[in-house]
Amino acid sequence: MENHHCWKGQKKLKYGYTTGTCAAVAAEEATLRLLLGKHRENVEAVLKNNICFEIPVREASGQPADREDAWEGAWYGCSVVKDSGDDPDVTNGSEVCAYVRIVPGFCEEEQARQERKFFFDGRRRENFSPFTLLLSGGEGVGRVTGSGLEQEPGYAAINAGPRRQIFAAVAEVCRQADFHGTLEIRIVVPEGRRLAEKTFNPRLGITDGISILGTTGVLEPMSERALVDTIALEIRAALAGKGRILLVTPGNYGQAYVQEYLRLSLTDAVKCSNYIGEALDLAVNLGAEGFLLAGDIGKLVKLAAGIFQTHSRQADGRMEILGVHAAMAGADARIVCRIMDCVTTAQALGILRECGLLEPVMDSVLQRIGEHLKKRAGAMRTGVWVFTADYGMLGCAGEAMSLAEEYGKQSGQTDE
Repeated sequence: MENHHCWKGQKKLKYGYTTGTCAAVAAEEATLRLLLGKHRENVEAVLKNNICFEIPVREASGQPADREDAWEGAWYGCSVVKDSGDDPDVTNGSEVCAYVRIVPGFCEEEQARQERKFFFDGRRRENFSPFTLLLSGGEGVGRVTGSGLEQEPGYAAINAGPRRQIFAAVAEVCRQADFHGTLEIRIVVPEGRRLAEKTFNPRLGITDGISILGTTGVLEPMSERALVDTIALEIRAALAGKGRILLVTPGNYGQAYVQEYLRLSLTDAVKCSNYIGEALDLAVNLGAEGFLLAGDIGKLVKLAAGIFQTHSRQADGRMEILGVHAAMAGADARIVCRIMDCVTTAQALGILRECGLLEPVMDSVLQRIGEHLKKRAGAMRTGVWVFTADYGMLGCAGEAMSLAEEYGKQSGQTDE
């Protein structure tokens, strides 16, 4: 359908649907087959902005692995294969299953008796008079063990958006069937444990599987919102740990420098990709007391001009920034023109070193980076360390030295 696509720049890209949508569609069809005996090969899902999908559904093989269940009852299951569209996603093509069963003899007294067990089984309960729905996570659905996440420790990692989707879809079928009683829904992702190794879950305190996610049910191609949401998740997890100082890097290079030069633990480090401004804002809003940024000059030099979204599609300006600061340090027009002709910051730094201007230019650039970080962060303390593969550590600004020392202490590191 035409509304399956959107334009990003000059590319026509395909929307996808979330694991939450997969779980809701599978649960709806499994309930339909269980209570009404009806079978559909495709289920229509109308999501955000009336984006509509015809989602193929099939019968799920096997049964969910029970965790010492209090009730007996035959399960009926359906599955959906996730289609992420043009959004890069490790769960694309994975199978999401939903099993449903009628819980016999369920009553309020039994609910109270099983309250503690419910917590450890990660079930959620929703009352829809005259019926009750129970939702749990089975094999391949992660279990929350860390604090600071959307779910409390002990529960299955099925976020609020997908829970609402699942409950709403199943409740509608229960109403059609005039169902009175209690129905349990269990979500299973057969490849979930393996897929989770490629996600942030192990670092966030979610074990044994993936999270069932989705705010709107739609996966927007190359979604900036999804990336920023992931950064927020990492920041929450880091702040739920031992301290209030965040160590933030744009990516793997920054983390490698942190290990080599600063000797700091990466256990609670946050990756912000190109979204440095968003990470700063999130840190302030989530109550961080300090923000220590470390990364390569090729990306962080843009901060000297107040550019906080550092992807080249948004802005470049690297050579303009280095050229201006070179001129301020005494470079003549010929040197500035040579810098402007450079393709990489490594080339520009080579020219500055050749002219004996590398140190004063870096001092000037770092001062401006520190000023822009402080201006955006307000009362939160900030600091920055800048490195490069060719020259190693180029310097620091703001409260970088004290923040690095405090972060090391809150991480349990001591001087060797």
